[in-house]
Amino acid sequence: MNEFQLKYGTNPNQKPARIFMADGSELPVTILNGKPGYINFLDAFNSYQLVKDLKGALGLPAAASFKHVSPAGAAVGLPLDATLRRMYHIAPETELSPLACAYARARGADRMSSFGDWIALSDVCDLATARLIQHEVSDGIIAPGYDDDALEVLKSKKKGNYNIVAIDPAYTPAPLERRTVYGVTFEQGRQDLAITADTMLANIVTENKTLTEEQKRDLVMSLIVLKYTQSNSVCYVQGGQTIGVGAGQQSRIHCTRLAGQKADNWQLRHMPKVLDLPFRDDVTKPNRDNAIDVYIGDTPEDVIGDDVWAETFTEQPAPLTAEEKAAWLGKVTGVALGSDAFFPFGDNIERARRSGVTAIVQPGGSIRDQQVIDTCNKYGIAMAFCGIRLFHH
Repeated sequence: MNEFQLKYGTNPNQKPARIFMADGSELPVTILNGKPGYINFLDAFNSYQLVKDLKGALGLPAAASFKHVSPAGAAVGLPLDATLRRMYHIAPETELSPLACAYARARGADRMSSFGDWIALSDVCDLATARLIQHEVSDGIIAPGYDDDALEVLKSKKKGNYNIVAIDPAYTPAPLERRTVYGVTFEQGRQDLAITADTMLANIVTENKTLTEEQKRDLVMSLIVLKYTQSNSVCYVQGGQTIGVGAGQQSRIHCTRLAGQKADNWQLRHMPKVLDLPFRDDVTKPNRDNAIDVYIGDTPEDVIGDDVWAETFTEQPAPLTAEEKAAWLGKVTGVALGSDAFFPFGDNIERARRSGVTAIVQPGGSIRDQQVIDTCNKYGIAMAFCGIRLFHH
């Protein structure tokens, strides 16, 4: 198949629409179910590159959860402890493969943003992963293949209309890529930068020059995620998964704050008071996620107020106080942070430190690099200059 006709482009009025191979070759994808749209394919091709890079760099199965051409979450297949299972709505007895763990983590990083996601898997989709996906609200999936039983489970989603795409894992794109904007064609070399600890973390510029293997893994992950995130972007990572992605902001400090708040929310979801919220049995997972997000936010009365709590809970929860949240977040440490371009001011480090960041990677190159380094030194944060920008547009 050389081309695939789409219902419409980015919006319903943008017709005609298609994907095709300009050189006349076959498309590297096969549509196994459903009818993916224009944005679906943008998410599919960007997200698959991300998980392929993660698998290549870290040697573990990888998954990503994409929305609007940026990752809501990404992760590698490390086991889930009991707390993460509760946070991600996974029963203790549920069997999880490494690939299923990767998707559970990717989806669980920011469940609010992942609602209606496009999923990418680095490996052939197995039954355990398909069963997790079966019970999530999702638009579609791309993977290098599907076990027969997994494919049947996925085909049952959305009344048989779930979008399932297989991609040839051996496909290599042309070295030049083109796009047209306002009738003008742009051409550039494809972003095929290999990101590894050896290439990106060699130049540690702070007084603290120690990076653990876990920190190296998480910093490499942050850069790979940023490579496929709309700029400006920063990415907080802990334990082999993203916990906060700030994408598409014009100001870098706004990226750092946005992603930092997402990371803080992920940490707060670990609290026993949040895990033990007395939900009614008829409250669905998306509604539970919404309620948790409101509960740990600034207006908990919207879900636990006297006139509304019974819609969601079996008994009225006590509020999560500002003091409780501050005490919990004050103990957080070991978070890694990557930035797709240099930090222009030390305020980014101040904000990152409040979310438990102890290791940073960024290109460097600001006229205020020394101020940023000094701020890291004040808190004992290790920071590497990778020397290369990772803008994505």
